[in-house]
Amino acid sequence: MVSLTADMSPLHPDRNLALELVRATEAASIRAVPFIGRGDKEAADGAAVDAMRAFFSTVDFDGTIVIGEGEKDNAPMLYNGERVGSGRGPQCDVAVDPIDGTSLTAAGRQNALSVIAVSDQGTMLDASTVFYMDKLVTGPAGVGVVDIRLPIGENIRLLAKALGKPVDEIVVSVLNRPRHEQLIADIREAGAGTRLMSDGDVAGGINAARHNARTDMCVGIGGSPEGIVTACAIKALGGHIQGVLVPRTDDEKQKGRDAGLHIDGTVYEADDLVKGKNTIFVATGVTDGQLVQGVRRDGDFIYTESVVLRGASGTLRRISSEHLTSKWL
Repeated sequence: MVSLTADMSPLHPDRNLALELVRATEAASIRAVPFIGRGDKEAADGAAVDAMRAFFSTVDFDGTIVIGEGEKDNAPMLYNGERVGSGRGPQCDVAVDPIDGTSLTAAGRQNALSVIAVSDQGTMLDASTVFYMDKLVTGPAGVGVVDIRLPIGENIRLLAKALGKPVDEIVVSVLNRPRHEQLIADIREAGAGTRLMSDGDVAGGINAARHNARTDMCVGIGGSPEGIVTACAIKALGGHIQGVLVPRTDDEKQKGRDAGLHIDGTVYEADDLVKGKNTIFVATGVTDGQLVQGVRRDGDFIYTESVVLRGASGTLRRISSEHLTSKWL
C-alpha cells in the first residue's frame, strides 16, 4: 500500500497531498459565499458539497469516506463509504465536512469552516452510528497531565500548573448548550474563564491545542464525526485529545454495539480515534474566526485563508489565496 508520506527525507521530499486537498476546501468555501447570512443552511451546504466533490476527482489518491454527509440514501454526494479521488496514489480514510457550521454560515456568524481530514487506510475510527462524543482537548502541555475521567476543576488546576500560569488565566471553550449548564458552572467555580461557542467545535478544539492560542482547553459533548476530524489535527499539533461516545437512545446504543464501538464509557485515546501520526487536516475559512479568516470578496477578486496540518512532519501551514471572481461566482 502506498503511504501518505512515502519519503520524508530532505533530498527526496514526498508529494504533499495536503496542498492538493486545500483546493477542495477553498472551492467549497467560495461556493458558500452567496449563502452567508441568507438563512438557508441547506443551500449553503449543498453548494459546498458540489464544489468539494468536483475538486476531489482531480486529486491523485484513492480515498474512502469514513465520515461524510451521512448514509448514501440521504446523502447522494460525499456519503459514508463513497470512493473519492482519481483512484491512483495512496489509499486513505477520508473525513469531510464541506461546511462545519452550516447554521453559522446561514446566520453570518463566525467560525464556519470547510474541512477535510485524511489518514492511512483503516486508521480512522468510524463512529458514525453514535452521533455524540464527550471530548477533552488541550495543547502539548496537557499530554499525560489531564484526563477526561477527572473532574473538570482538577483538570483545570493540573493544566494551569503544567502551563505555569494561575488558574484564573485559564480559558476553556465549551459549546453553549443546555446540556453544558453544570459543566460551565463547574469551570467557573474552579476559577477559570469560559469561551462559549454557538457551533463549530472543530475550530474550538484546534484553537485549544495551538501554540499561543487564546484558549487552553476545549471540553464538552459535541459531534462524534467532529471528534475524529479534530483528532487528525491534534496529531499534527502534538496536543492531547480524548473522547467518550455518548449514545442518546437505546437504539443508538445497539447500533454502536453492532458497529463494534465502545458505548460503556470507555475512553478513546488519540490513537484510538486515529491510529498513527500519518494524518492530514485541511480547513478553509467560510466566515471569520480565530483559526482562519473567512472568504472575502473585493470586486474582481476573492480572498481565502486556509490552514494545513500534517501529522508526519508536525507542520502547520497557512495559505492565503487570491482568486478571480469571474472564475467562481
